[in-house]
Amino acid sequence: MLEGLTDRMSQIARRLSGMGRLDETNIEAALKEVRTALLGSDVHFKVVREFIERVKEKCIGQEVVRSVTPGQQVVKVIHDELVALLGTGPVEIEAKKPLQIMMVGLHGSGKTTSSVKLARFLSKKGYTPILIACDVYRPAAIDQLEILAQQEGFLFYADRTTKDVVEIGKKGLESGRSGGADVSIFDTAGRLQVDAALIDEIQQLSAAVHPDETLLVADSALGQEAVNVAGQFHEAVDLTGIVLTKLDGDARGGAALSMKAITQVPLKFIGTGEKTDAFDTFYPERMASRILGMGDVVSLVEKAQETMDQKKAERLEKKMRRADLNLEDFLDQLKQLKKMGPLESLVSMIPGMSSLQIGDAEKNRFKRTEAVILSMTPKERQNPQILNGNRRVRIAKGSGVEVKDVNAVLKQFQQMRKMMKGSKLKKMKKAMEMMGGDMSGFPF
Repeated sequence: MLEGLTDRMSQIARRLSGMGRLDETNIEAALKEVRTALLGSDVHFKVVREFIERVKEKCIGQEVVRSVTPGQQVVKVIHDELVALLGTGPVEIEAKKPLQIMMVGLHGSGKTTSSVKLARFLSKKGYTPILIACDVYRPAAIDQLEILAQQEGFLFYADRTTKDVVEIGKKGLESGRSGGADVSIFDTAGRLQVDAALIDEIQQLSAAVHPDETLLVADSALGQEAVNVAGQFHEAVDLTGIVLTKLDGDARGGAALSMKAITQVPLKFIGTGEKTDAFDTFYPERMASRILGMGDVVSLVEKAQETMDQKKAERLEKKMRRADLNLEDFLDQLKQLKKMGPLESLVSMIPGMSSLQIGDAEKNRFKRTEAVILSMTPKERQNPQILNGNRRVRIAKGSGVEVKDVNAVLKQFQQMRKMMKGSKLKKMKKAMEMMGGDMSGFPF
């Protein structure tokens, strides 16, 4: 998200390179580009104006630190102000049992899916959730919630015979308590726009079930309208947090900056995909780093640690040190990487690579590599040196590619094997750890 701002930062750094002092003239030119990028990313104009003024005030007259260039210092100031704008540190959900959470938002924002994602997130923390279907206007929403709840093994309550949302909420609470649930999540109805009927309904439900948390689920592509939507919901039901969805899409992302700045309601969670595990705590500093193209190594490492098999990782590392890696290991790593999520999401977390576009060509190359290795026999995977011309032709036919593609995969494997030898692996791990990640169990 905010790819435009990332591009502007590199331009600013080049323009200010070599200057010994930051003054109003060169700062004004640099911030003009930042202003354009923010406005182009759907950040509210009031937020942009105040943000630029704060950055300008902090930059002008600063002596440039000896070890950095003026451009880098400007980026540092902008980064710090973005963090301040997004919030200081992650804001945890209220830790208590029993816990009631009401999910509100416009139609299509992702409330139903986010409700299940939140339930899964809390179940990992020791909660037993029940999902309560309070969207009485869309039978499909009730069905979707029930199906997802069953898939995840969560308790579920719905009443398709009534449209009395308050009654459904109360009975859902009772059902959850009798079933052993200690967190109740209410999936409320939405509209295409905020209206009096919607506000009245969620106010009545709130008064009946007394939620500990009221979370606004907002589409990251909402743009300038995000401020009005967040403001209206906050005024109606006193929001305690915001869940920003669809960050894996092509949204420009300005909604994140605008809603937090205008409402002062903290961003608590982000949705990064369609699967129920694509749901993360919102970390302002990490998001600021990603916005500026600095990556998010900590989140990358955490994601790896969640999905990787620790024993496999340790065994693989030993093989790497002995330069004993084979194509069976390579295939296993591809499968492990797929578990971590969409390729474009992972790339965005790597410093310096957030602006890299992952299109169909890159995704197809990834699939092609896997298909080529799967077309080999176990013996060929374990002993790549036996892959002569005839074997390569057979593998190409079996995987639906040309021989040159098979050769490319083998070349890629040999390069990785060479790079992963002992001392180089240590250097890579040390470099990643210096950027903030605990690399124990990180397999590559």
